[in-house]
Amino acid sequence: MTNSEPRPTSNALNGLAAHPNQDLGITLQELVLESVDLDDFLANLATLAAITLFSSSNAVSCGVTVITRKKGIIGASSDERVGALDQLQIDFGDGPCLTALRHNSVVLVVDSRHESRWGDYMEAVWRNGIGSILAVPLDLAGEADAVVNLYSTTPHGFSGPDITAAEEFAGSAAKSLRLALMISQLRNARDDLTAAMQSRSTIDTAVGIVMAQNRCGRDAAFKVLTRASNSRNVKLRDIAANVIASVSGETDPAPYFDE
Repeated sequence: MTNSEPRPTSNALNGLAAHPNQDLGITLQELVLESVDLDDFLANLATLAAITLFSSSNAVSCGVTVITRKKGIIGASSDERVGALDQLQIDFGDGPCLTALRHNSVVLVVDSRHESRWGDYMEAVWRNGIGSILAVPLDLAGEADAVVNLYSTTPHGFSGPDITAAEEFAGSAAKSLRLALMISQLRNARDDLTAAMQSRSTIDTAVGIVMAQNRCGRDAAFKVLTRASNSRNVKLRDIAANVIASVSGETDPAPYFDE
């Protein structure tokens, strides 16, 4: 590796650095397994793309942009400069990677100095030392939309073989990203279920307290809590937590309801 080459940031990437001929599929599988969440996986994926497609004659940086129904636009990059350019493109609402996403096709900027599309963005790209861009969409089979954005410091940085290599990388990366998205959805569902169970437990406890204090049935006690929640525009769980706190003596909240 040269000093300008991206640095590994995970065990899988460290393994790739130590064994450059390691199968890409294996490395991607390891990234999925060791990433703590989707954001971590995308950051590692961007770094892996930069390492894999880097050459001594073409210093490549990478950004990954993903659009999901639940989280909207999320992304990661192999370095801060690329991250800023990806974000700037999103702020402009148009650019190579967004065009690649919309049309599901590869977009190549041969020379940012003479690119007629996306004028303001291209000016910013050139000012930041980027000579050419290659945006390659990932086929996620409807799970989400994603694109790998490759940035070269030199004009004409991406030849035919470079484009082919990027497309092959994107094909392999898409499978791992789909798996990472599925795992993220399962984690979110688990967290939502855990939160719901915790809220239910808190509310049930508060209902019991109200029943005891007001000598009423469960339905009447629940109505007391929901009426307080609606009138004060406070979540039912928070109302319930305050009821419990008032009995336990941990805090001295103002009364939230009257029978």
